[in-house]
Amino acid sequence: MGPRSNDTEGFEESAEDVSESSAGTSEEVTDVDDERVAAVRRVGEAGKRLRAVQLGGTAVLLAIALTGGSIAFGALRDHGGTSVAAAPSAMSPALLNSGNIDASITALQAQLRSQPKDYGSWATLGLAYVEQARTKGDPSRYPQADKALKRSLDIKAGNEQAVTGQAALAAARHDFKDALKYADQVLKENPYSQNALSSRIDALVELGRYADASKAADTADTRRPGIPVFTRYAYVHELRGDVKTARRVLEQALSVSSTPGDISYVAAQLGLLAWNQGDYKSALTYYARALAADDNYLPALEGRARAQYASGDKAAGLKGMEQVVARYPLPQPLVELGEMYEDRGKDGDKAKARDQYALVDAWTALARANGVNADLDTALAAADHGDKASALRAARAEWARRHTVHTADALAWALHVNGKDAEALPYAKQATATGLHNATFLYHRGMIERATGHAEDARASLRAALKLNAGFSPLGASEARKALKDLEAAK
Repeated sequence: MGPRSNDTEGFEESAEDVSESSAGTSEEVTDVDDERVAAVRRVGEAGKRLRAVQLGGTAVLLAIALTGGSIAFGALRDHGGTSVAAAPSAMSPALLNSGNIDASITALQAQLRSQPKDYGSWATLGLAYVEQARTKGDPSRYPQADKALKRSLDIKAGNEQAVTGQAALAAARHDFKDALKYADQVLKENPYSQNALSSRIDALVELGRYADASKAADTADTRRPGIPVFTRYAYVHELRGDVKTARRVLEQALSVSSTPGDISYVAAQLGLLAWNQGDYKSALTYYARALAADDNYLPALEGRARAQYASGDKAAGLKGMEQVVARYPLPQPLVELGEMYEDRGKDGDKAKARDQYALVDAWTALARANGVNADLDTALAAADHGDKASALRAARAEWARRHTVHTADALAWALHVNGKDAEALPYAKQATATGLHNATFLYHRGMIERATGHAEDARASLRAALKLNAGFSPLGASEARKALKDLEAAK
């Protein structure tokens, strides 16, 4: 290989950094996934050992994780989706439809070695790194994405592909104000950019500007109807409690989906919608459809395990969640697996559960080290299974940045577990104010109402949570039933 030119300086370092993860064969990718999981687990073990002497900081964790040259990280499910947690990426259709993001990155790297001034390929590479981080659970790709996008902009200032990539990168790092800024910048020049229209909806939703998000969805549907817009349009309606419209739109999107990526994504969204309504049979049917299109699609694997467990097939659900976590140790499945262990209650299960919760701490440290705002994940996990004071700090910080139903719920629950129920109640009410069908929000509100002496309201909220989704959480559902029984007995 010849000497590096100024145009490719730093790129070949980037190419070497990802040579393993972009090798292209399933065996090699599996090896990288295993290394990444092992690194996260090493961080978790180290964090537990160091916690007693207050040495569990990010720098120490990273030093351990970098042993062997790999950095561990988890793709965000901004929910957790869950929320836009499930929004499709802004990548080019050609890359998404290739079926192998690693092979696509390898091809782009080869292209740029021969054509280093190809600003379009630099922008696409940046988007590909964002997608790789999201799907493979590797946040070390975010700095690489940033470099590739900046290289594209250095070659051609303000080009649409790169600015669109900046919007996607900002959203992936949970910097939704910048995501909105970049989306608006693209739309000023090209009002019909599907990626920018979609990113704008995502950013507005995640900033809690729901009325603006609804208008943006209507605009996008008028200008560029298609699966990326349809799925966001459906979510905006779900946020308002309009499940019927959300389901109809997603079913229409599924009927016109032709690529494995589109089918798996839309079917999994329908599965999640059914799950949220406590319809486990439909959820499992949709997840099966998603996995028939892509048998490694993480949201469908996770959703199927959750639905199996809630519907009574606990052994299959637990095994499925173990398989998810073995490949992608991300916060939500880690917490869910830990709670499944606690619920099962066999010898050694409490220790297994603690291990999963410790890995959430490791993930959080590594995510932050790569520029990701992980306060929402921290608040949700730590409130029930970690440092309650840290949970409250994280929830307050996230609320200061954005006022969404998810941040309101996280702050309400963090206040509750810290004994600040009077302060928590208004946030719990705000979390349920849009009409979104979410049993966890109702459960949290009911427990806070109970703690503040509003027994009648608490009974109503807890009944609503269990009626909506009787198995919404392995531990939370049991706690809701117990609290409701106590409230009924105290009448």
